[in-house]
Amino acid sequence: MSMELLVASAIAVLTAGGIYLCLRARTFQVVLGLTFLSYAINVFLFAMGRLVVGSPPIWSKTATTYTDPLPQALVLTAIIITFGMTALVVTLALRSYLEIGSDQVDGVADTERDEDEAHRG
Repeated sequence: MSMELLVASAIAVLTAGGIYLCLRARTFQVVLGLTFLSYAINVFLFAMGRLVVGSPPIWSKTATTYTDPLPQALVLTAIIITFGMTALVVTLALRSYLEIGSDQVDGVADTERDEDEAHRG
């Protein structure tokens, strides 16, 4: 199995899992799905950067090849931003759970939803 196929498969699995979890009704699953999607994008950006193993990241006259440091810098920045946003969203979800008593995305508690379904028939 080639490395490109392995990386592409990892990106596909992360993307599929992220989309599946984002479509769920609970906030923790949505946060986990967004995290999976961000990891998939980071791996995609890193793979698009054409990493050259054993080459210096800085251009010099003596080096015959060099690695472009821009994709690594973008991915590192994205990881830091994702970590901060995930911490903020988890804090907001926890606060919402403590205020409302439900971790549903629409804010309706499970007991209210069950009562509504019982009244409908």
